[in-house]
Amino acid sequence: MYKIENIRLESCPSSDFVKLERMYYEQDGQEKSWDLAQVHDSVAVLIYHREKDAFVLVKQFRPPVYLKNSDGFTYELCAGIVDKDLTLVQIAQEEIEEETGYRVDSSKIEKITSFYTAVGFAGARQELYYVEVTEAEKVSEGGGVEVEAIEVVYLPSSEAEGFVFDENIVKTPGIMFALSWWREKFRR
Repeated sequence: MYKIENIRLESCPSSDFVKLERMYYEQDGQEKSWDLAQVHDSVAVLIYHREKDAFVLVKQFRPPVYLKNSDGFTYELCAGIVDKDLTLVQIAQEEIEEETGYRVDSSKIEKITSFYTAVGFAGARQELYYVEVTEAEKVSEGGGVEVEAIEVVYLPSSEAEGFVFDENIVKTPGIMFALSWWREKFRR
């Protein structure tokens, strides 16, 4: 699939996506500090394909995961950072088409909830959405933009619970929560 080689790590003095800082504060009269990363908030979307009775997921290469397991591919919800002058639903709609190839009407995108991710070092807020799609809405193969290594994956709904609890599958907490929400909401 992808060949990863010639890896090297070096300091990153500046980035458009991450800003490292040290926060100083007092807690109950005691001075403390905490190293943190200022990062963009994000949106994520659980996509259910009605005709396939399956979830539309993305499998994406993540360099930090690669350093931990020498594979680096994770199963995730369709997602994107909030870095444009668009509403959160518009960003979600744009990411759905870009990553998975489905063009959906924004009125079909339903908010599930929001939560904070990476609370120990970043504390970014993620808005979680849900949308159902059909093949009639498929306009491309998806796969993200040229700098992303994204594969569209269909997870049959009957396999979702096993997927959530399979520790051999590298996945994000958001996908585990979203699939559990779906199972509870629709009792399938």
